[in-house]
Amino acid sequence: MLLNSNIRPRIGGTLPRYRKLRKILWFGSYNNRVCVEFSGKFGTCESGIHFRGDPFTYNGVIIALFSSWTSRSDRPKFNRNPKLYLENGDCDGTGDRYAVKEKLGSKESKVLSFSDTSIDDDGKNCSDIDNANSCRFDDVHEFEESANEDGEGDLDCTDDVFKALDSFGKSQKQVNRAENVGISGRIDGVEDEMRHPLVKETCRLIERQSVWNPKLEIELRRLLRSMKPQQICAVLRSQSDERVALKFFYWADQQWRYRHDPIVYYMMLQLLSRTKLCQGAKRILKLMARRRIPRRPEDFGCVMVAFSRAGHLRKAMQILNVMQRAGIEPDLSICNTAIYVLVKGDKIEKALRFLERMQLVGITPNVVTYNCLIKGYCDVHRVEDALELIAELPYKGCYPDKVSYYTLIAFFCKQKQIDEVRELVEKMAKDSNLLPDQVTYNTIIHMLSKHGHADEALGFIKEAEERGFRMDKVGYSAVVNSFCKEGSLDKAKELVNEMIAKGCPPDVVTYTAVLNGFCLAGRIDQAKKLLQHMYKYGCKPNTVTYTALLNGLCQIGRSAEAREIMSTCEEWWWRPNAITFSVVMHGYRREGKLSEACEVGREMIGKGFFPSPVEINLIIKSLCQEGRADEAKRFMVECLKKGCAVNVVNFTTVIHGFCLKNELDAALSVLDDMYLINKHPDVVTYTTLIDGLGKQGRMEEAIDLSIKMLHRGMLPTAVTYRTVIHRFCQQRRVDDLLELLEKMLSRQGCKTAYNQVIEKLCGLGYPDEAYKLLGKVLRTASRVDANTCRILIESYLKEGNPLSSYKVACRMFNRNLIPDLKVCDKVRDRLMQGGRVEEADKLMLRFVEHGHKLPQLQRA
Repeated sequence: MLLNSNIRPRIGGTLPRYRKLRKILWFGSYNNRVCVEFSGKFGTCESGIHFRGDPFTYNGVIIALFSSWTSRSDRPKFNRNPKLYLENGDCDGTGDRYAVKEKLGSKESKVLSFSDTSIDDDGKNCSDIDNANSCRFDDVHEFEESANEDGEGDLDCTDDVFKALDSFGKSQKQVNRAENVGISGRIDGVEDEMRHPLVKETCRLIERQSVWNPKLEIELRRLLRSMKPQQICAVLRSQSDERVALKFFYWADQQWRYRHDPIVYYMMLQLLSRTKLCQGAKRILKLMARRRIPRRPEDFGCVMVAFSRAGHLRKAMQILNVMQRAGIEPDLSICNTAIYVLVKGDKIEKALRFLERMQLVGITPNVVTYNCLIKGYCDVHRVEDALELIAELPYKGCYPDKVSYYTLIAFFCKQKQIDEVRELVEKMAKDSNLLPDQVTYNTIIHMLSKHGHADEALGFIKEAEERGFRMDKVGYSAVVNSFCKEGSLDKAKELVNEMIAKGCPPDVVTYTAVLNGFCLAGRIDQAKKLLQHMYKYGCKPNTVTYTALLNGLCQIGRSAEAREIMSTCEEWWWRPNAITFSVVMHGYRREGKLSEACEVGREMIGKGFFPSPVEINLIIKSLCQEGRADEAKRFMVECLKKGCAVNVVNFTTVIHGFCLKNELDAALSVLDDMYLINKHPDVVTYTTLIDGLGKQGRMEEAIDLSIKMLHRGMLPTAVTYRTVIHRFCQQRRVDDLLELLEKMLSRQGCKTAYNQVIEKLCGLGYPDEAYKLLGKVLRTASRVDANTCRILIESYLKEGNPLSSYKVACRMFNRNLIPDLKVCDKVRDRLMQGGRVEEADKLMLRFVEHGHKLPQLQRA
C-alpha cells in the first residue's frame, strides 16, 4: 500500500497504543482524515490520502482500500461489524470503494502470487466489494446449506425451484437475441487468436509461476494492456488448469487502467462450467452484477453445471431462484441445462416434472430437451422408456435426430447387445429417415472399443467397408488399442498389417497403442524395437509414446533406466509432461528409492509441473513409513513454497509420521503451522494427535486437544471414539474417559460408545471397571448390549470369578435380555465347583421362567 509520507508515521503512532485490543471496529477516511476506532477509542490523522495496492495487514485484520473518495453526506456511514465487509454506497462517480474484513492467521501461498492481488483463500477478489442492489450470492437465503451436499438426497426445494419458471413472459428484462449471436461469434473467434505471439508469450510467463518475480510481473502487465479481449480469452482457454486461469482472471481484473471486456466474463464462465470450481463461477456471476455487465441465461446455466459437477445438486437448481430474483427471464437454454443437471444427478422423475412445468408456462421443448431425458433413461437402465420416448417424439412435433439414436446405441454397445444395435440402426433409417453414415459406424466402433468389445468393433469395421465407407486410422486405432488392453497383441499386430495393406498407414496413436500393449505384457524389448521402427519409417514418437515406455520400465523395477531416457528427451525432440514425471517418480517410490523419487519431484516442479496432493501424499506416506518424517515434512514444505496444492491430508500424514516416531512435539508444531498458513486441520488430524498423545500417556494434553477439537465445531467420528476409548482404557483413566465421552456425545451421538468402553476394559483385563458401566449399557437392552454382557461374563470367567458372571446374567434377566445359554452353562458349572449350588440353581431357573430348556436336557 502506498501512503503519503506524512501519514505513514502518524498511523504507526496511533495503532500501537491499542495493539493489545487486537480488534479494529472500523477504518476509513473522512474530511481528509484517517479514522481508526479500537473498541470505542478513536485515532485520526489529517492529510490527503491515496490508497493503492496490496491489502494493509495489522494485528490479524486485512484492510483493502481503494483510491480516495469523497462522501456526499455530511457524516460517513460505516458498518461497525468487523466480521463483515464494510461497504459505502455513497461515493463519487468513480466506482471506488473501501472494505474491511477480519482475517485471522496469515494467508497461504497461491499458485500465482502476483503482488497486487487481494484474493482470499477461496480465490475471492477482496478488492472489489460493491454495494450491489442485485441478487447477492453471499446471502444465506441464496444458497441454503443442506445436510446432504453430495446431492444424493431428495430435492426438498424442487417445488420452490420449479416456481422460478412462472416468471416466463413477465420479466422486464428481455434477452437481446441479436446481441447473443454477436457474443457467440466473438467467442468463436477466440480460436483464431490462440497462435498470436502476445498470447503465447503471456502463457509462457504464466507457466513460469514457480520462479515468479516482480520483473516478470511488470512484463505480464505490459502484455495485458496490449492484448485485445479475444486474446485475453485465448490466454484463459490455453491454460491446462482452470484454477490457474481463474487466478489470472482475478489478477488481471485488479490491474490499474484495465477492465475485463464482457466477453472475458462469458469465456471464464464457460471454462469453469467444465470443472468443479463452482464457487469461482458463482463469484464471477456476482462480479458481473456489480460491474453491470449483462447476464444471459446461458451464464447462469454455466454456474448450474459447475455446481452439478461438484455434487451440489440442490444449489445447482437454486440458481433458477437467483436468476428469477435478478429479473432475468428463463428461456429454453436454461431449462435444458436444468434438465441436464437433474439427469446427471439421477433425478429422472424430477426432470420429467420440470418438463411438464416448463410446458405449462409456455416454453416448448426441443430435441435437445428430449435427448437429455433419453440419456437419463439410459443411465438408470430404463431403455424401454427411452425407446418409447423416441417413438412418441413425432407426435410431440419434434423429430429425433442422430444424437437421440446414438445415445441408445452407446448404451447397447456398453452392454454388448450387438443385435439391438443393428436393430436400432435399421429403425433409425426406417422410422426417422436417418441413413447410417460413417459417423454412425465410427460411433459404434468407438463405443464397442471403449468398453472392451474389440472383436465386435472389428466386425462393424468390415460391415462399414462392405457398404462402401472408407474407415480411417482413427477407427482402426481404437480397435487396436482395445485389443492391446485385453492382451490380444497378435490380433493387434495383424490389424496393423491389414491397415498398411489397405493403404491406411498407422500413425503415432496406433503405434503408441501397440507399444503400450507390449509394456503392459512386460515385453519391454519388443516395445523398444517398435520405437526404433517408428523412427525408421518416419513416424515420430511423441510424449505419450515415451511415457508409455517409461511406465513399462517402472512397472518392472527399471526406474533408473526410465529416468535416463527422460534425461535424453532433448536429443530425441520430445518433452516430458506432468504424467511422465509422475510415472518415474512413483516408479522410484515403489522400488523404495525415496530420495530419488523426491529428486524427480523437485525436477518436476522446476519444469513448471505441479504434483497433485495425492501424488505428494504418496511420497510423504512412504517416507513416514520408513521413519523419515523430517524428510517428509521438508519435501511437503518445498512443494508448498513452490506453489503446489498441499492440502490437510498431506499435513495429517506428516503428523502421523511424527507420531509413529513418538516425536509428539514435532507433530504438534506441524499442527501450529497448519493454522499459521490457514490450512485448517480436520477431525482426522486431531484424532491422529490424540492417539499419539494417548500412546505416550500424555492424557491431559489429549483431553485438552479433544476439547479444542469440539470447540472448533468438528464432530467426532467412529474412529475418534474408538481411539479415545482405546487409549484412555489402556491408562485406566475411566473417570476422565466418561467425562470426555459426555462432551463428545453431546456434539455427535454414538450408540455403542459405552459398549465399546466395556468391551475394551474386558479385553485389557479390567472387568470390575467395566461392571460399573453396565447400567449405561442396559438402558437400551438391544442385541448389541446382550453381546457386550456376554463379553463381560466371559471376562469374569477368565478371572475365575463366576459369582460376578452370575450377577451380570441376573441383571440381564431383569432387563428382559436372555444371556447366551452356552456361556451360562459354563457359569453354572463353575458355580457348582465353587460350592455355589443355590446360585447355580437360580440361574437355570431363570432360563426356565423365560421358556428355555435346561442345558442338561438339551445335551440329552
